[in-house]
This record gives sequence, structure tokens and C-alpha cells, in this order.
Amino acid sequence: MGRNMPKSVTSPSGKHLVHAARRETTSATDSAAKQVRIASRQKTRLEENEEYLKNQNVKAFIYSIGDAEGGDYNLKYGGIKGKINDKWAFSNYSTHPGAGYDGHTTAAGRYQINIATWREMGEKVGLKDFSPHTQDILAVEILRSIGVIDSVESGDINSALSAASRRWAALPQGKGLPGRYKQPYVTYDVFSSSYTNYGGTIG
Repeated sequence: MGRNMPKSVTSPSGKHLVHAARRETTSATDSAAKQVRIASRQKTRLEENEEYLKNQNVKAFIYSIGDAEGGDYNLKYGGIKGKINDKWAFSNYSTHPGAGYDGHTTAAGRYQINIATWREMGEKVGLKDFSPHTQDILAVEILRSIGVIDSVESGDINSALSAASRRWAALPQGKGLPGRYKQPYVTYDVFSSSYTNYGGTIG
């Protein structure tokens, strides 16, 4: 037998209390709505990155990062670009290929993106594969995440390198500056030459 709940009650102190409205939506409904919102944000972000990738300066900049890192779309860490039958080459692009020759370093692909970065950046744009195009998109997403995509678009590669060198050890910090880490890096002149050869303009 059901009970009719009063719309309001009076507390012992005489204060008038009103029952709070019951929640109408279920957790399943909330979850579905959240997933729709996430998917919408991912789609928008991906479409924006696709547009950035059409910009010649952006494309030249990320390709030059790839050259500096010495990677290729199908190589794990330790692979050598251009080497025939390289044991660290992979052909399955359905997911990140995992660790390279030392058994634990997961930097892979043209931009030497590790698993943690792949998951983080891939989540932002809704991508879960590791195809060459996805690698390009993720490189663009990294540049956006560190706040230099506008500098890259305008051809201000010196400013862009200052921040990008924190994410890619093979980059110089800028004109006349070394890399940030105790690892091999390309000079600014080498990077800028690669950049212009890919059609980039320096603003």
C-alpha cells in the first residue's frame, strides 16, 4: 500500500520544509548523454585539426619534427629510417605498436609518440588507431595542447620551437640555442632548412 508523501512538513522548530524534487533521469540516461557530449567535442576537435593540417606551415613544421626525431610512420623506438627488413618496423596500425628495442621505451611512429601521449591526445580527438594520418593529427594536437599552433601557422618557428622542444628532445630550443635535454638534437639551421624544403614560410 503506497503512502502519499506530503508536499511540505513543519520541523519541531516551526520551520516550513519543502521536499526536494525527485531526480527524474537515471544514471544510464546521464551516462548516455555524457557520451554524446564527449563524442561531439571529439568530432569538433578532430575537424579543427584536419583544417590545421591543411595549412602548409603546420604540415612543414610537423614533418620537420619527424625528420629531427629520425622516425617513420612504421617504426618503433630503435628503428632506422630507410633500413630494409628492420626488426623494429611494424605494419599493424590498428593500435599503438608498443615498446621498441630496449623493451620499455614506447616512442613510435614518425613523431616518436609514446603510449601515454597517444592515449591522451587520441582521447581528445576520438582516435584509437596509429595510422600515418592519425599520427599527423596527433602531432597537430600536441602543438595545440602546448599552445603554439598559432605561432606555427604564422611561421614563427622560433617561438614554436621554444615550447615544442619540451615535448620532442631532438628539437633545438630556438635560433642559436641547443636542445633542452642531454640527447642528440638538430640545430635550428637544420630544422629551418627542412621546414622550408617542405614548403613552410618563416614569418
